[in-house]
Amino acid sequence: MGAQAHKATKSIRGEDVEQRWFVVDAEDVVLGRLATRVATILRGKHRPTFTPHNDTGEYVIVVNADKVKLTGRKLQQKIYHRHSGYTGSVKSISAEKLLASSHADRVVMNAVRGMLPRNSLGRQMFSKLKVYAGPEHPHAAQKPEVLTIG
Repeated sequence: MGAQAHKATKSIRGEDVEQRWFVVDAEDVVLGRLATRVATILRGKHRPTFTPHNDTGEYVIVVNADKVKLTGRKLQQKIYHRHSGYTGSVKSISAEKLLASSHADRVVMNAVRGMLPRNSLGRQMFSKLKVYAGPEHPHAAQKPEVLTIG
């Protein structure tokens, strides 16, 4: 056998990652397609230096979350539940009512949260998601790049 070059997998450290900011307009974008793209960027899977055990993702700002599109009859049939921890305190609300309420951002946040890992690393990634129901956001100083979906 001849001498072979030794190849090692590069594992990037979390502090070596240069994190960018992206802004996504959710108006008339299908919820699932938006959530999968946002979750991919939060995890860092779009980078060639993706490391599963490190947070190599970017920051994502989602605006116009109240104008996100749900296909089929999901507006009436999709139900969101929340529980305070007390007995008998489960609150349920349809997607239609949630989008019309002052908490319309929760529709996008729940969809993205479900696509991230269920551990401390996933919670750290989720904290880099900023969702706003309207077209305004307070992160202009970070100079976010526009990301088009759909």
